[in-house]
Amino acid sequence: MFCSLFSVLLLLYTVVSECQSAKTQNLKRKFPDDFRFGTATAAYQVEGGWNEGGKTESIWDHLTHTKPCAVKDCSNGDIAADSYHLYKRDVEMMRELGLDYYRFSLSWPRILPTGFPDKINEAGVQYYNNLIDEMLKYNIEPVVTIYHWDLPQKLQKMGGWTNPYIIDWYTDYARVVFELFGEKVKNWITINEPEQICYFGYGSNMLAPLLNITGVADYLCAKNLLLAHARAYHIYNEEYRPKQAGTIFISLSAQYYDYEFKEFKDAAEDANDFTWAIYSHPIFSKNGDFPSSVKKRVKAKSIQQGFPRSRLPELTPKEIEYIRGSSDYFGLNHYFTFYVYRNESVKGLYPSPSTSDDLGVATYQKKDWKGDLNKIVPLGFYKLLTKIRNDYDNPPVIITENGFATKGGLDDDDRVTFFRSYLNAMLDAIDDGSDIRSYTAWSMMDNFEWLQGFSERYGLYELDIKSPNRTRTPRKSAFVYKQILRTRELDWQYEPDTDVMTIDKGH
Repeated sequence: MFCSLFSVLLLLYTVVSECQSAKTQNLKRKFPDDFRFGTATAAYQVEGGWNEGGKTESIWDHLTHTKPCAVKDCSNGDIAADSYHLYKRDVEMMRELGLDYYRFSLSWPRILPTGFPDKINEAGVQYYNNLIDEMLKYNIEPVVTIYHWDLPQKLQKMGGWTNPYIIDWYTDYARVVFELFGEKVKNWITINEPEQICYFGYGSNMLAPLLNITGVADYLCAKNLLLAHARAYHIYNEEYRPKQAGTIFISLSAQYYDYEFKEFKDAAEDANDFTWAIYSHPIFSKNGDFPSSVKKRVKAKSIQQGFPRSRLPELTPKEIEYIRGSSDYFGLNHYFTFYVYRNESVKGLYPSPSTSDDLGVATYQKKDWKGDLNKIVPLGFYKLLTKIRNDYDNPPVIITENGFATKGGLDDDDRVTFFRSYLNAMLDAIDDGSDIRSYTAWSMMDNFEWLQGFSERYGLYELDIKSPNRTRTPRKSAFVYKQILRTRELDWQYEPDTDVMTIDKGH
């Protein structure tokens, strides 16, 4: 009897396992008919031409020139992929892949060399017009990020994102680019990755300007950034959308914090609140404002530490209403999943005051998760998309970055596995009802990966930084991504012929 029952259970388990395996690895899965695909880069990471054509110094120019080996391989973005000169090759790559759109960013100091709108740099404007026109010639839609981390150094000297006047500085710049490019550009991203700007750049020394004033500067940055974003949204919505008919949204970097053990469920929720919901909640939640867990924890810690008030600046009722709803889409960048715990061992782990101390958790990843520089955890991506749907009443989502780092080489099977696994998880979320409109692979080609320099490679195309021509060569993942875009289906069995990359008719 026991043996018979065991045999039935074993057979049932085998059938279920095989069905799940078939769903993820054997069956072809179609994407929605109107689903769109793209790739992304950012100005400082690919353009080069750091001091050409009237461009002035950004915070990344300043950092890499004054502290070159703050970057892992002591490299910089002075030349990078040289897209300033090789933009036509970039568009050719877009055509080879069959992209619906290409996401790139504008360099603030290339357009406004003083940081202010008193002087518009015509050479910089011409460069972006040339790139946009070349894309539109082949029906490739530009998705333009207004700010992707390259703040004019002059403005940083005056406090950068901790100075409330940056709300004016940024929106003056935004207004200029709406005027310059708004007839051609119909999809605007106000700001890329607030957490990285505020926590990594102002609260720590992981990104320029390496301010490292945690628990204070990053919170000031968060409020100013949200208000700057909201004002740019309202300016576009009220003054430019009626005549330009475009969309505008913010792009948030959201890593997923999960719990392996139930007693850490609240800790994981707090981790998500402190890292990305601190920016999404004011915009996308029903009531707006910072998450209650962040407000309560920071205030309690601040009073305990002897501060007369919370180190997290308050949003007034007027500001809460102004920020709430100020994004047409939930722009989502995602790379990592972590497990979280909070117990006695975490106490005293971080300096006080600090944002990490305010949060009071530790994170880890499982050793059996596949991947070297990145871990492949598609379930985390699925859970994140589900959380966004449930927490914010299913906003339309545009995945603005998702990618996998390697150390180089053309046979990037782990990257292929990553893209297939994460696209599969995304399709699961869509099947569950998540309103996901498009997917953007990071990145089209290898680029300067901030403090990791060129030691980490994310590109579908390998970049030869030793070549004077900055030769771009498609990796296996480029061929697989091209096939996905051409067929509009996810086929786990497809093996590409990587001898030559050609341009499909129509691109």
